[in-house]
Amino acid sequence: MLRLGLTGGIASGKSAVAAMLRELGFSVLDADALAHKLIEPGQPAYEQVLREFGPSITDGQARVDRVKLGALVFADRAKLARLNAIVHPRVADAVSRQFDEWRRQGTRDAAFVEAALVVEAGLHKHLDGLVVAWCRPEQQLERLAGRGMREDEARRRIAAQMPVEEKLRYATEKIDCSGTLDETRQQVEALAAKLHRSKAAQ
Repeated sequence: MLRLGLTGGIASGKSAVAAMLRELGFSVLDADALAHKLIEPGQPAYEQVLREFGPSITDGQARVDRVKLGALVFADRAKLARLNAIVHPRVADAVSRQFDEWRRQGTRDAAFVEAALVVEAGLHKHLDGLVVAWCRPEQQLERLAGRGMREDEARRRIAAQMPVEEKLRYATEKIDCSGTLDETRQQVEALAAKLHRSKAAQ
């Protein structure tokens, strides 16, 4: 079973590619959702995040308010690095356990971990390949505006991530998400066929 990563900048089309891979029968772990769970009350990273950033990041139910936390860390690279240092190692452990579980269950061909920060977290070093979904930066801004995000916040979020040109240098496969969804789907289907062929040839 190939262990593959799927990454891309914010609003780059990564989640759409992940959904298409699932439709084609591949197992895909959403590591970003996993990271969100890790900072919920009673979860491994919750107390440490609160100690690091203080009670002002919580809501009325003592849960971490991700909007408040995001506003704090995306405005300060040092704080973002501290948050990542708390969360990333725990995510990496959980990803490794999930891949092992899929292999035990008899998953063939390939399984994916989907995460915005596969490269930044060092996850790519433990994978067999990396699929990078990408689009033009101006499209990212348009898509984020469509989600209701202010332009200054959108630019901050994009600037906090690795530039797409650099991310693409780590790619073993690239999915251009700057066109229509049908054009993206054709590329994902071609990738799926390639993975099936490579596995059959082994």
